Amino acid sequence: MPKRLLAALLATVVVAPLHAQSDVAVRFGIREDVQQISLSPDGKSIAYIQPMAARGAALFVVNMADGKPKPILTSTGDPDRLSYCRWSTDTRLVCGMYMIVPSDAGTIGFTRLVGIDSDGKNLKLVSARESDKALGFTSQGGNVIDWLADDTGGSVLMTHDYVPEQTTGTLLGDSRKGFGVDRVDTNSLKRSTVETPKLDAAEYISDGHGTVRIMGVRPKASTGYDKAIINYFYRKQGSRDWLPLSSVKNDAGMDDGFDPYAVDRDRNVVYGFDANGDHSALYSIALDGSMKRELVLGRPDVDVDGLIRIGRQSRVVGASYATERRQTEFFDPELKKLSASLSRALPGLPLVSFVDASADESKLLMFAGSDVDPGRYYLFDKATRQLAELLPTRPLLAKTILAAVKPVSFPAADGTQIPGYLTLPPGSDGKNLPAIVMPHGGPGDRDEWGFDWLAQFFANRGYAVLQPNFRGSTGYGSAWFQQNGFKSWKVAIGDVNDGGRWLVKQGIADPAKLGIVGWSYGGYAALQSAVLDPTLFKAIVAVAPVTDLETLRSESENFTNHAIVDAFIGRGAHVREGSPAQNVDRITAPVLMFHGDRDQNVGIGESRMMASRLKSAGKKAELVEFHNLDHYLDDSSVRAGMLDKMDAFLKASMGK
Repeated sequence: MPKRLLAALLATVVVAPLHAQSDVAVRFGIREDVQQISLSPDGKSIAYIQPMAARGAALFVVNMADGKPKPILTSTGDPDRLSYCRWSTDTRLVCGMYMIVPSDAGTIGFTRLVGIDSDGKNLKLVSARESDKALGFTSQGGNVIDWLADDTGGSVLMTHDYVPEQTTGTLLGDSRKGFGVDRVDTNSLKRSTVETPKLDAAEYISDGHGTVRIMGVRPKASTGYDKAIINYFYRKQGSRDWLPLSSVKNDAGMDDGFDPYAVDRDRNVVYGFDANGDHSALYSIALDGSMKRELVLGRPDVDVDGLIRIGRQSRVVGASYATERRQTEFFDPELKKLSASLSRALPGLPLVSFVDASADESKLLMFAGSDVDPGRYYLFDKATRQLAELLPTRPLLAKTILAAVKPVSFPAADGTQIPGYLTLPPGSDGKNLPAIVMPHGGPGDRDEWGFDWLAQFFANRGYAVLQPNFRGSTGYGSAWFQQNGFKSWKVAIGDVNDGGRWLVKQGIADPAKLGIVGWSYGGYAALQSAVLDPTLFKAIVAVAPVTDLETLRSESENFTNHAIVDAFIGRGAHVREGSPAQNVDRITAPVLMFHGDRDQNVGIGESRMMASRLKSAGKKAELVEFHNLDHYLDDSSVRAGMLDKMDAFLKASMGK
């Protein structure tokens, strides 16, 4: 039997979730069959995390010789969750665990790392054991920043959030405090300090071979809150002295300055992103003291925002950006040639990415998918040139006809062309349909071409779905980002509404059957769209929405990032004008909301406030609360039930 990850720390309330009435909702609502996957250093085994029951998960190990999956570790999801597992040796794994539990401040999320042998034995806590007499409690169990490609013994470099121990009556307590780096043997748990903890340290970057070369320091204001800047320092090869590298300032959600991501030991450079005109580009800076800076990849139309890394040393091999589709440019000649070859071998799956590799990179674990294929994982053997399919991500959709996703653009009121994606029901003529505008979350985010379970569910149920990358989205440069989707809400929400008008003007949408659905910032946009134009949408669905900007600001007061959140939201008339809960008198369409009571991104109180004020104003509104779930509602039963309820609500509100 697989080992139980951790017993629940606190008793939880068992509440019956929504139950799906349709097989379609179950097929689309179920979580991905492979939540995370990795390849052993010798390339002979894979480990993957698979959902179990409604919200649990299990770690499976497969030896390629026999191909039989063996469960070795489980989590219930209530509250313990498996986040990821990677191999530290050919026979041992390190797994990340995440929990959200009640606290005096509401809820607190914390992480821990555990190690386990591939046969399910020798389960140990890899994160540093904090003393029961510690003056403070660290919620962060550390992250592995270097898998030590040159060490086959199972040691890693991982961050350590030090808290001082109570030392009354003894000289043996550890008084160190701050953020540092340890070298940890994942088998014996022997640990040694690599980087002495520093109070304001916030980030460390290794060269993939055991040497920390970059440190990020975030200063604090006199209030104790973090300042909106990180100062980066670097070391020359063979030196322990820190030298200035760059400063990155966050201005209302947009970073300004060279942001380092990865060190190439052999080239002795650091790769990072910085502005190239109005767009983000990839640069390298020499770490030999010369600070020689080179533009590696930039584009005039979109941001270069993805760094492609491979192998146990996480070497940089390329970069990516999204135009109508995500594109990758490889710097490594062999991988560039191989990628082109694999794309030809998988013509119907253009979204190809390398997920992991054996230590010698002779075997590559990869993913391939498309808009009409949720994707599957493959193993490529360079020696034999064999490509073997391993696992599909959504097997329940194997026999379901999915809808093609078409890149489109539509004019905003000021004439600006707004990019987005249109998904039409399979087999429809695309005319006079019930339709949904579905703005993305963030607001610092964007939609991309590919499979989207929400959009595909609605298309399957007969709706046309438009996903607009409104101004305020990322990926299109600083001018497109504006001041972010809250400060510049009138522009962002105006673009969203113009997307609905375009659907009607094109004859795609029946104006009497036009609704809006959104999650997180998308939920905010759905509600605020009716404040801007009360008659456009006939039904509003909002999942985990922001409903009041002042409340969102106050939610961060007990956290060190409060000053950053405060600046992101800003001050002025836009705070009240841009808060749906402050303008319920403008909303005429019926509203359906969903929210988890352990949401740490947006407090459930915002949805409760919105529902209360709508009902007090005589509006039609319903809030469905989910106990012990966070912002992402990572529960297959809940998601399936939610999909059915959304569909029924939209049909009832807009007419069948």
